[in-house]
Amino acid sequence: MKRDILSRYQEWRQKAAVSFLRDSDVEEGLRQMEPDAGKIEDAFYRDLAFGTGGLRGLVGAGTNRMNIYTVAKASQGLADYVKKNFPPKERRIAVSYDSRIKSDLFARTACMVFAANGILVSVYPRLMPTPCLSFAVRELHCAAGVMVTASHNPAEYNGYKVYGADGCQITTQAAADILAEIEKLDIFSDVKATDFHSGIEDGLIQYISPETDTAYIEAVKGQSLLGNLDVDKNVSIVYTPLNGTGLQPVLRVLKESGFRSVKVVREQEEPDGHFPTCPYPNPEVREAMELGITYARENHADLLLATDPDCDRVGIAVRDNSGDFVLLSGNETGLLLLDYICSRRVALGTMPEEPVFIKTIVTTDLADAVAAHYGVRTVNVLTGFKFIGEQIGLLEQNGKEDSYIFGFEESCGYLSGTYVRDKDAVVAVLLICEMYAFYARQGVSLTEKLKEIYDTYGYMLNTLHSYGFTGAAGMEKMKEIMGRFRENTAELCGRKISSFMDYSKGLDGLPASDVLRYCFEDGSAVVIRPSGTEPKLKVYLSVRSESREETERYERELMDGIEGFIGR
Repeated sequence: MKRDILSRYQEWRQKAAVSFLRDSDVEEGLRQMEPDAGKIEDAFYRDLAFGTGGLRGLVGAGTNRMNIYTVAKASQGLADYVKKNFPPKERRIAVSYDSRIKSDLFARTACMVFAANGILVSVYPRLMPTPCLSFAVRELHCAAGVMVTASHNPAEYNGYKVYGADGCQITTQAAADILAEIEKLDIFSDVKATDFHSGIEDGLIQYISPETDTAYIEAVKGQSLLGNLDVDKNVSIVYTPLNGTGLQPVLRVLKESGFRSVKVVREQEEPDGHFPTCPYPNPEVREAMELGITYARENHADLLLATDPDCDRVGIAVRDNSGDFVLLSGNETGLLLLDYICSRRVALGTMPEEPVFIKTIVTTDLADAVAAHYGVRTVNVLTGFKFIGEQIGLLEQNGKEDSYIFGFEESCGYLSGTYVRDKDAVVAVLLICEMYAFYARQGVSLTEKLKEIYDTYGYMLNTLHSYGFTGAAGMEKMKEIMGRFRENTAELCGRKISSFMDYSKGLDGLPASDVLRYCFEDGSAVVIRPSGTEPKLKVYLSVRSESREETERYERELMDGIEGFIGR
């Protein structure tokens, strides 16, 4: 074991036991790893990476883990950043948290650090979704916001997302500036913290009021597109918050919008960071949806909706013509919503003069064709909804905020409206239910509507494949693989490449990012990138061919070649 890693470990053993901030689980974790050099190295070989996604990692002891000390250090760095860049009267930070293990503790820890630095803290009195945090930052005129969540990652993870004054997740420059402040700090001696209850008594820590909750709900309801149409809102709906934060806001929005026939999956109703019935609480994957599908069948429901733990993503399943439930991908739901929003805005006369739709570069290119059909300009951005939020901010700066009509990413993230600057599963649930009722009024199912879109614009198969690479060795392996792909620019999987884009150099006005995109002459494409939040390499395929069967065969051939290249 390297000497600096061992010295870090020994320092934590000594100082965690006498720190003002204490967590017995960290102290026990440090004690238990003592005879295992491998565990010590993995926990201390680096500091948990801080970037545009904030922090994210396994909960546990060490510098490479999510714990009260890494959270406190990040919070002190953010506090120093705010003090440098905002005058005293504007130094206010909003805080929220989800149902994950220790999320409430990490949120309180952040509040204690901010208050000790003389920064006013507005914190939700109970767990609340990520979009509510984004809304609170804007509504309460905060300098920054913090959401304690690991989104849809497995139960062992937690995270710390940072938001700017615009309510958008921080982008590249702000992340670099905050990281510079964090790196100046000693994790034990340079962090200020006060007692949480003292902060409440002193008025530096305040609870966010119910009026802010209501303002958010009204903003969501304001995105309705039914107008005066008389549709049947008694459709049978099954909803699961996947043991996360979505229960109260989702049910409230649906109820106040007239959708009252909603059955909640009982086993996944209450917040529970262990996610006992869905260890990987990601509505993109069928395993997380299985219990909801069982409920939908038993209750003869028309529609199943599932939001992830911090309620910024939503997955759906609908009945097909055979009567069974099929899971729609994020791309398919996004295409349906884009077409619905555009067509309804045209019908209602609310389409802006210069409408804009925003998506990520790994999201289906079929959306560009749908948008173009309605005269809507498409803006493509890097992976991460923060870049969609950034583009909304640029529109706002130019007095064209109303031009934005919709944005989505293939990983089940959607946003209609500009009241928040992150994906919002609450508004997505409302629009999906409205869309379902709207087409049902015409005797058309969502699967039939999707087929109509494919018949009009052409079929495209979009798939995502992830490959895990854990620990220090895994990080090095991913770098090696990305390097080998960069050398392969003329041909991929036996097919000629018509264009190759390396976004690490910054392309199309986008920030530099470790992303590669290969395009083929038939319009198909492959995108490869390391995940920014998990130790995984991600491969995105967009495949076009003459038929669905041919497209699926083409996709399998590509993946066989790519997996051989990766070594899987």
